Amino acid sequence: MTRKELKQQAKAGLKGNWGVAILATIVAGLIIGAASMTLIGEILLLGPIAVGLCIVFTTIAKGEKAEFNQTFAGFSNFVNNFVTGLLYTIFLFLWCLIPVVGIIKSYSYAMTFYIMKDHPEMKKAEAITASRKMMNGHKMDLFVLQLSFIGWILLSCLTFGILLLYVGPYMSATEAAFYEKLKAEQAQ
Repeated sequence: MTRKELKQQAKAGLKGNWGVAILATIVAGLIIGAASMTLIGEILLLGPIAVGLCIVFTTIAKGEKAEFNQTFAGFSNFVNNFVTGLLYTIFLFLWCLIPVVGIIKSYSYAMTFYIMKDHPEMKKAEAITASRKMMNGHKMDLFVLQLSFIGWILLSCLTFGILLLYVGPYMSATEAAFYEKLKAEQAQ
């Protein structure tokens, strides 16, 4: 699939799901934002909220009807999602001490929470390792896909962030479509 096809798939999935996508994005952002007042709160909630958003946006990317309560589905497997989120944060923090390596590693770990969504039984760093393997040879693809949204992001700045209500879910649904594409490729 090309970037254009991934974006088209995301837009098609968002039809009829915009309300849920926007609400899930706002609520998750508010929860993580409030939790970030204390580092412990953010670390506790990062994994479960990230998995919930992955559930919402992969549902949308598949063209299915998403539900707002899926945003909190990551709490049903709280311990595994929390530990994965904690390790993800620690690993990225340590890698970011070497800036260029940190950026590359952030792309290596980009599919971690999507993998947790599909494999809640994974423990500790298994999902991070699986993400690293899945992203082998695809880090630049994801970087270019995200870079293709730069115009939308700049336009969002001009609207004082209001346009992010459209751009955020659009980007998330496109990334979810990217994950589904990689997953399908690996299954072959």
